[in-house]
Amino acid sequence: MGPKIRVVIADDHALVRDGIKALLKLADDIEVVGEAADGGEAVAQCRRLKPEVVLMDIAMPGLGGLEATLELKREVPATKVLVLTQYEDREYVRRFLKAGVSGYVLKRMLGSELAGAIRSAAQGGLVLDPRVTKEALEEFRPRQSEAAGEDPYETLTDRERQVLRLVALGNSNKQVAEVLGISVKTAMSHRERVMGKLDLHSRTDLIKLAIKKGVIRIEP
Repeated sequence: MGPKIRVVIADDHALVRDGIKALLKLADDIEVVGEAADGGEAVAQCRRLKPEVVLMDIAMPGLGGLEATLELKREVPATKVLVLTQYEDREYVRRFLKAGVSGYVLKRMLGSELAGAIRSAAQGGLVLDPRVTKEALEEFRPRQSEAAGEDPYETLTDRERQVLRLVALGNSNKQVAEVLGISVKTAMSHRERVMGKLDLHSRTDLIKLAIKKGVIRIEP
């Protein structure tokens, strides 16, 4: 047998991480080498351990799954990101696929299927849970409005999208700066550019747009 596929699990629930580890222990060719409880920790672990695959949850404190994925794509591009979540939302699927993840699977997936998804991702494949495949295909059909650049949201940079999410979640400029590792002045500048590009005039407007775009989720 060749070298094992090294995996980092990023999920803010310890019970979920323990359950995934227990499932993956049954796979002789997969080894869990690290864990993370938030996006920032996931980036740090992957930067240090350089695993083949990171299992990435979406809703985590601080740096969320999408923001962490964007960071990883820049800093540790060899690590494949496999989203493992409970959310089937079309916008989430679309955003993560645009960010370049290697798969989007739901936590209801059985243990044997999860191991197979990890193997496929490690080999360069794209893994989509059957329950989200239809949404993904629909979202990736070219649309005239996007091709014409009519949606201002699509003009935001990765960093500006990170700032949008953090502000929409209620973070101050200082908190945004701390989470992203930038100065308060830079955080303010990013926020002003986001508001200007999207023609928004208040935090309420920003929150409404973030919900509409699937950037944040309001729990029922």
